[in-house]
Amino acid sequence: MTSRINISEPLTLESVSDFLANNQKVDIDKNAFEAIQKCNDYLMQKINVPGSVFYGINTGFGSLCDTQISSGDLIKLQENLLMSHACGMGETVPDDVVKLMLLFKIKSLSLGYSGVKNDTVARLADFLNLGLYPLVYKQGSLGASGDLAPLAHLCLPLIGKGKIGNKPSLEVLTNHNFNPLTLGPKEGLALINGTQFMTAYGMYSLLLAKKLSRWADRIAALSLEAFDCRKEPFFPQIHEVRKQKGQIETAKNISSLLTDSHLMNGEKKSVQDPYSFRCIPQVHGATRDVLEQVETIFTNEINAVTDNPNIFVEDDLIISGGNFHGQVLALHADFLAIGIAELGSISERRIYKLISGERGLPVFLTPNPGLNSGFMIPQYTAASVVSLNKQLCTPASVDSIVSSNGQEDHVSMGANAMLKLIRIVENVRKVLAIELFTACQALEFRDITKSSSASQKLIKTVREKIPFIKEDIEMAGFMKLSEEILDSEV
Repeated sequence: MTSRINISEPLTLESVSDFLANNQKVDIDKNAFEAIQKCNDYLMQKINVPGSVFYGINTGFGSLCDTQISSGDLIKLQENLLMSHACGMGETVPDDVVKLMLLFKIKSLSLGYSGVKNDTVARLADFLNLGLYPLVYKQGSLGASGDLAPLAHLCLPLIGKGKIGNKPSLEVLTNHNFNPLTLGPKEGLALINGTQFMTAYGMYSLLLAKKLSRWADRIAALSLEAFDCRKEPFFPQIHEVRKQKGQIETAKNISSLLTDSHLMNGEKKSVQDPYSFRCIPQVHGATRDVLEQVETIFTNEINAVTDNPNIFVEDDLIISGGNFHGQVLALHADFLAIGIAELGSISERRIYKLISGERGLPVFLTPNPGLNSGFMIPQYTAASVVSLNKQLCTPASVDSIVSSNGQEDHVSMGANAMLKLIRIVENVRKVLAIELFTACQALEFRDITKSSSASQKLIKTVREKIPFIKEDIEMAGFMKLSEEILDSEV
């Protein structure tokens, strides 16, 4: 791993994770600068041909596409575009997501199909490398024509408008000896067209979702021992005949975590376990498959050209199309939302069974029930969060509202899908944290020395922060501490 990202190298989920975790800088290499310059030179040549008309370059935008703009107004046109489209509202986007927006925008422009100048891309890299993060708002994108409003806010500081952090961008630029840039033809359109708001939230959510998927297996293994479950549902034979990759991998992982568990290998009174335990491979595995599919789609997108129009120098073509349309991202964000929500749904069911007073465990996992309510109410919280996730899983991608006077008559609502997705992922982390808290309490009523080495290691980590609950006490703080444990890598 290096301390810098070469923008000409393909971006992957792993490289994006390293970028965020290690605060990496970005380098634009010679090849990228040459590709950018070649495209810009071609564009300037084409627009100087008498009578040439190109959408968004020397015409208006959206439903104003048939309005031609005089050559003397082309620079003003691009600045007007950024200012008029900066219409975001609501909460501000977290810095880590803004960093990803910058990285993905730099990557897209560096591929050499957008017509921008080298100085423009280099200044975006300066913002990223110096930690100058523009103020961007969450609400305002329809996910078609790109993420217009959030990308306008992201790029306004290039021309000395908008804010960097909470300060006027012109003040910040002056402090760093930068002058505002003058945008050339098409540059404003290239900057605000694109899917970088959606992909930034998508990759950010995917990274967290994949971590939670790993934690879900680890915590489920703990619950299996605590509920005195059978090991046969995890034997490889049953999963191999179904041929589902995620299911096979999950069963293998659970078996590995419990391989030396005397609790799992002991004699059982129950012939069969509830679905929430017995079907862990089938449910967790299905989410694994969703994660893999979504990773492919999102990774393709962060390495793609998504502005409009696109310039193909070798083919002598400038094509106005629709690569900014976020339908593929919207659909897969909704897909991932449903997939990750199911990890929370089945987790809550295991919590419920652990506190139910079955299989030798005391009701609500307290030594003195009645006087003490024990773990009764953490399950209420889990149920509340799971219910909220079910509501949030209503697909955003099935909605569309006509915009731009009918010219943009079908939009993806991909940005809304992403904003729902991150809420769902964060909610699942809360539910899994409650299961971890509950399962550790439940195992204390077994012989912990007979649990697997993996479980004992995890219990030790938990007990460094959270004690065994003997009597009623404020639980919210311990639930929060359990959630913080899930912020670490599995």
